[in-house]
Amino acid sequence: MELKNGTRISEFLLLGFSEEPELEPFLFGLFLSMYLITVCGNLIIILAVSSGSHLHTPMYFFLANLSFVDICFTSTAVPKMLVNIQTQKKVITYDSCITQMYFFILFASLDNFLLTVMAYDRFVAICHPLHYTVIMSPRLCGLLVLMSWIMSVLNSLLQTLMVLRLSFCTEVGIPHFFCELNQMIQLACSDTFLNNMVIYFSAMLLAGAPLAGVLYSYSKIVSSILRLSSAQGKYKAFSTCASHLSVVSLFYCTMLGVYLSSAATQRSHTSAVASVMYTVVTPMLNPFIYSLRNKDIKRALKVMRKF
Repeated sequence: MELKNGTRISEFLLLGFSEEPELEPFLFGLFLSMYLITVCGNLIIILAVSSGSHLHTPMYFFLANLSFVDICFTSTAVPKMLVNIQTQKKVITYDSCITQMYFFILFASLDNFLLTVMAYDRFVAICHPLHYTVIMSPRLCGLLVLMSWIMSVLNSLLQTLMVLRLSFCTEVGIPHFFCELNQMIQLACSDTFLNNMVIYFSAMLLAGAPLAGVLYSYSKIVSSILRLSSAQGKYKAFSTCASHLSVVSLFYCTMLGVYLSSAATQRSHTSAVASVMYTVVTPMLNPFIYSLRNKDIKRALKVMRKF
């Protein structure tokens, strides 16, 4: 690979999951199907929320935003992977790799913040039901989403600028199916101490703090539910946050599992396979989790079928 001004290479190689050609048709069909299900499922949620007047509430406003982000999140990595499998080429240019990394970090951060905002929404709905409409005003909802975008953009921009300062040598094979931040830093020839410090600080501030907020919200929610006297009241209160709790558990457990397992095994291909859980599987399952037991969503879907 050519060097540009002695500081950066012109392209990387995305090594993906397997080097066995006989597996490529199966992988292409599998990931194409999962990607189409993800896009269609989340689009249906967005259309249902926008078309159903009874769904114009803070909870479904945040859900529509989450569905949009999930589509963008999985679209940063899967289409390029499908093209590479179909064309049997693994090359991605330096500029494309940086761009892919930027948007991947952006939408991963947005997923994290939106799940936290949705946890706060459920906290207010269950713990302060009489003041819910006052607290969760349209202005506050819009402000929460806007702040999530701003913090995600700034974090992604910072991480990308930190990578741009690195120089890369002749080792250009990324053992992943997308340009993952940690994998790229490991390929750098220059000192990466500052990059690692920024990653750790960002992880504690922008991932640890939202996770702590989610845990705090649900600790208060559980406490409030347990204080209810009737079993019917407990069930109704729990059902309002069961879907979100399932999505939160799936997102954080898969993401933590990826990084803990990859740190334990030190096998990059293991990390690539495990990353499929939060980059592809989780965005695909979210629409099913929110629609299967949600009567409001089902009602909106029935109305959409009539048209």
